[in-house]
Amino acid sequence: MESKREIGLFQLQELIRKSLENSFREEIWVRGEISEIKNNTAGHCYITLVEKDEAGNGLTAKASAIIWASSYRIIKPYFETSTGTSLSSGMNILVKVQIQYSELYGLSLIVRDIDPAFTMGELEIARQKTIVRLKQEGMFDMNSTLSLPLLPKRFAVISSEQAAGYRDFMRHLHENEYGFYFETTLFPAPVQGKDAPEGIIAALDEIAGAIDKYDAVLILRGGGGAMDLICFDDYALAVNVAQFPIPVITGVGHDHDYHVVDMVAHTNLKTPTAVADFFIDMTAQEDYRVTSVISRLKMALDRKLQAGMASIDQYRIRMANALELKLLKEEQKVQLLEYKVNAANPQEILSKGFSIVIKDGRRIDTISKINKDDEISLMLGDGIAECLVLTKHK
Repeated sequence: MESKREIGLFQLQELIRKSLENSFREEIWVRGEISEIKNNTAGHCYITLVEKDEAGNGLTAKASAIIWASSYRIIKPYFETSTGTSLSSGMNILVKVQIQYSELYGLSLIVRDIDPAFTMGELEIARQKTIVRLKQEGMFDMNSTLSLPLLPKRFAVISSEQAAGYRDFMRHLHENEYGFYFETTLFPAPVQGKDAPEGIIAALDEIAGAIDKYDAVLILRGGGGAMDLICFDDYALAVNVAQFPIPVITGVGHDHDYHVVDMVAHTNLKTPTAVADFFIDMTAQEDYRVTSVISRLKMALDRKLQAGMASIDQYRIRMANALELKLLKEEQKVQLLEYKVNAANPQEILSKGFSIVIKDGRRIDTISKINKDDEISLMLGDGIAECLVLTKHK
């Protein structure tokens, strides 16, 4: 019977340890994805690193890594300052490690350093892949083809209520110098971190349930570190923005930030206050246009009124002249009539030396009506003489 060579478990682990120590005497750079990360009260950081297959689904490797407190106090602030964010699950990192093997605890990677440039580069590669995919799927320009209303007034705002950018936007929009009125409804959502895409998509779904109430959706944040804003490069979020049935306007960063969601949105503006200015200026331009039209109409009406008044003045002058001429003619007629009346007045005739003969109260106009010895009255201009007819002659 063949003899068996036996060794104890500790002896086996010791052989593995010595073999690893001989093979990895120097520190080595290792890339991987953070699966889990925990900090303990002593200040140490424990990380589970994994590597996935090309499809990004199944795991092909897994290892535990430790950053001792003495190193973590230096590595942590350097990484956060360089990237603008903290180490978190799902992040790809490049770490300098010392291989360590314990007979009791197994293989460990002791982290001596982390390269923040690698993490940023990996994110940029993923970002470019998302952009290419959206273009291939025909979604890149979908939202930008929608039309904004002529005077957009009703806005669904997706932001964090505590975000300084949101508060700046509200103050700038509602306290505008023109006194324009706008309606805003806040749909709270996280605007940074790994939960942001899911939260913003949930807010979009809620808005879609009452789509007729709004003219546009505004996604606001207001700047931050580059890693704070990588949520706006998320494919699922970009798809929801691109396919949304009303215009989506973004204002999530400062001048140097431009993310996939900005690219597929209807309009991308640099800051929340720039979003407020966008709608204030749009309303002011329309207000100016309407005011100009009203002013031109008023001027045209004034000219028309002035022309009408001038025509009325001319008509009034012509009427006055015609009436004056008519009155003059009527006055002449009255004067002529008055002359005729005066001419026919017996008193007028008598005053000129004529006299009237009256017999028995009647005017006598012929000698044949008078006889000898008749008593007659002779009416003169200044009195009456009573006479006795002595004789008459033809």
